[in-house]
Amino acid sequence: MNLSVCVFGDSVSKGVVFDSVLKKYTLLRDCFANLIKSSFPVIIKNYSKFGCTITKGMEMLCRHQNELSGYDYTVLEFGGNDCDYNWAEVSSEPEQNHNPKTPVYVFEQKYEELIARIKQCGSHPVLLTLPPIDAKRYFAWISKGLNPRAILNWLGDIDHIYRWHERYNLAVCQVARECQVPLIDISSAFLETHQYQSLLCEDGIHPNEEGHRLISNVIGSTIEHLQTAMA
Repeated sequence: MNLSVCVFGDSVSKGVVFDSVLKKYTLLRDCFANLIKSSFPVIIKNYSKFGCTITKGMEMLCRHQNELSGYDYTVLEFGGNDCDYNWAEVSSEPEQNHNPKTPVYVFEQKYEELIARIKQCGSHPVLLTLPPIDAKRYFAWISKGLNPRAILNWLGDIDHIYRWHERYNLAVCQVARECQVPLIDISSAFLETHQYQSLLCEDGIHPNEEGHRLISNVIGSTIEHLQTAMA
C-alpha cells in the first residue's frame, strides 16, 4: 500500500531555486518531493510556500486540517524564514536592536503547537532539519542595494549569519525530541559533503538541483526503513 504524505514548509520544501542564467527564482522540476514521488510508491501533496514562516504555516495547516487524517505523515520544514531579519532596516539603523521574523522561543512554541494540531487531526508529524547556509554568499545576497558595512557592523562578523541560522536548526531538533516525533536529519548529509556550498544556489541559502537530490536520498533512506518495518 502506498504511503500518503503531505508537506508544509517554505521555499526549500517547495522546490524553489535561483536560476543564475535567468536571474530569478524558479520552481525546480526535480525537487526532492518530486524525486521521491518518482522513486517510491508514495503519494505526496505539497502545501509549501515561498517565504513561509511557522506562523504562516499554522495558518495554512488550519485551512487544510480536515484533510490531514487522509495522510499517513505530515512533513514539516520551517526555520529558514523565521530566523531572517528585515535587512533594509538593519542597513539603515545598524545601531538599533532588531528582531527576527520569529524570535526563537516563539518559533519553538509555535512548532510544538503545530505538531499537537497535526496529531489531533489524525496524522503523524515528521520534522526536517535545515540545510546549512553559505554565510558569505548569503551576506552578499541580502546586502545587495543596501549598506554592507552597516549590516556587517550590526552582525559583528559574517559567520554570525551561519550561527544564527544554526540556532533555529537546533531548535527544530529540540522540538522533535521534546514532542517525541521523528526527525529526518538532512543537515548532516550536507555537512558531511566536501564543499557543501556547491549544493546551494547563488543566494547561499536555497539548495540547488544537486542539493535536492541529496535531500531526496536522505528521505528515501527513511522511507526504505519504513517499508521494511511495515513488511
